[in-house]
Amino acid sequence: MTRFNGFSILTIGAALSMTAGVAFAGETVSADKILNALKPTSATRSLSMGPQANTAAQAKEANFVDTLRNRKTRSLSIGERQEIAELAATKPKIDLEIRFDYNSADISKSSMSAVQELGKALSDASLKGSTFVVAGHTDAVGSDGYNQDLSERRADTIKKFLTEQYGLNASDLVTVGYGETRPKDPNAPMDPVNRRVQVVNMDTKTASK
Repeated sequence: MTRFNGFSILTIGAALSMTAGVAFAGETVSADKILNALKPTSATRSLSMGPQANTAAQAKEANFVDTLRNRKTRSLSIGERQEIAELAATKPKIDLEIRFDYNSADISKSSMSAVQELGKALSDASLKGSTFVVAGHTDAVGSDGYNQDLSERRADTIKKFLTEQYGLNASDLVTVGYGETRPKDPNAPMDPVNRRVQVVNMDTKTASK
């Protein structure tokens, strides 16, 4: 299936947990900005849960995240992808604009600096011990199967770059593809804004209010 856009633009994440989305289109975001956005927030006890229930929920979440380590992107079930998305909704994340070559999973030269800044941020000692999800998304141009494959390959490309160029532990980077199933703008599924890779800090001590 041929895609009709000259570039495929992927946007990484969308802002801090529990805050409005912040995008940085048209500029290379510094490693410091990425780092600040991805730092874990303090765990906040749910009003509907007591201390024991809250601790049990965190333990369940941690166990699930552990099962994702060293998994191949294509091995994740639909249910696992859904659970990752639900957990990611409460976690710190950020938007970056990354371009890939046409009909390809190769990072374009114009976006290399953005990925390098991401590598610097994820290498910071303050994020040591965190597990990060790299989730690929596409717009609705093309078939479902093509878009699913493309989203997975592009997430894998980011992971490979980060592990090879910055020495990040592969088991700390979980890749998942959503294809066109989770558009950023559901009202405009073919809009380029939906082409993105979401990077989320899955620190299991972070909880939603």
